Amino acid sequence: MLCLIIGTGVIYYFSNPNPQHYYDYTFRVAENLLYGRIGFTEKPPSWLNEFVPFENYYYSVFPLGSVLTMLPFAFLKLLGIVKEMPAAFISALTTSGICLFLFLISAQYKHTWRKRILLSTGILFGTWMWTNLAMAGAWHLALGFAMLGELGAIYFTIFNRKPLLAGLFFALAFGNRTEILLTAPVFMFLLLRKDFQSEDAESKAEKAKTKDRRPKTEFHISYFKFQIPNLAKFCAVPFILGVLTLIYNYVRFHSFTDFGYARIPGVLDEPWYRYGIFSVSYIPLNVQEMLYTPWKRIADYPYLVPTGFGGSIWWSSPFILFALRFGARNKVLKYSSWAAIIILTFVLWTHGNPGGWQFGYRYAMILLPWLFVILLENSPEEITPLEWFAYIVSFVVNAYATYLFFWTDYVKP
Repeated sequence: MLCLIIGTGVIYYFSNPNPQHYYDYTFRVAENLLYGRIGFTEKPPSWLNEFVPFENYYYSVFPLGSVLTMLPFAFLKLLGIVKEMPAAFISALTTSGICLFLFLISAQYKHTWRKRILLSTGILFGTWMWTNLAMAGAWHLALGFAMLGELGAIYFTIFNRKPLLAGLFFALAFGNRTEILLTAPVFMFLLLRKDFQSEDAESKAEKAKTKDRRPKTEFHISYFKFQIPNLAKFCAVPFILGVLTLIYNYVRFHSFTDFGYARIPGVLDEPWYRYGIFSVSYIPLNVQEMLYTPWKRIADYPYLVPTGFGGSIWWSSPFILFALRFGARNKVLKYSSWAAIIILTFVLWTHGNPGGWQFGYRYAMILLPWLFVILLENSPEEITPLEWFAYIVSFVVNAYATYLFFWTDYVKP
């Protein structure tokens, strides 16, 4: 497993031979924060157009969590170890962490080792995650950290119950992608479930005391009270980050709820934001980009290329259709995972811009941890011939897309 984890990081590190440090929004802000400053007095470079001018300063619209995530790497520059954002290294390190949790989660199931490797590498190299995370701009790295946070939160909530660690990873997730905060009820529900954990001595003693003496409903009330400290531990770090984020917003824009996105010069004049940043009117466009838009044909070789501004997740990763299988080892976990996907997808579909320059629908990277759990829940323990075919097609498509984006000029903005 260690070789696969390291190998995954190496492949991502060398997937993109182009400079990747230009879109370093969060890295710049983190470095500025180390010097005790939040805003910039000098106008940032022209390609960093998501810096917002406000009261003689320039502020990034990225949330505080994504800035804090970059602090360790900004500290490396402060020490003189790096000269700019080590984007490829961060991408590789994040992917190795994602790989680790994919294997840790899959190890909780009785699938063969070949099946667990196939399912895990399918997420890493058979989805739009590969090309997008290898781009390694601030947006892509935030999505990678969000995936890492979600997987860590899933693992420490369900399979190795450690509420404080689960909350820490959940804070990492929503700190980088704010919409993930809406899945907090799903995590808290799963944390309260008894069928996902082995009973420790204390819980067994509690059960023994109440088994024959109390009515069933009273036992459930007692169990809930027993879980309140776990819920408190889970919420501790996210609550602190949430409060700090509100303060961060107020310091920048004199409003606790203003993240600054609508303040980007000209953004509300763009056609995809004609109804504001979020609107249900944007759902048809996002549905088309996420589920339908195919690759485009060109007159010469290679004849078929990604559009560069979206694309169906089914086209790039046909194996995820297996998530629609019936059955599950634990139906509560499967339906909870679908609930998280539905919540996140609705928010993504109401956002005006489907994601800009990307392969596939990059925002849907945050759905992959939940899709992975569903695939583990509803798939057979051995690899079927149809699975071999679907996964091989997914690997080939995404390897080819990565090649076209980074090693050729066939796909251009």
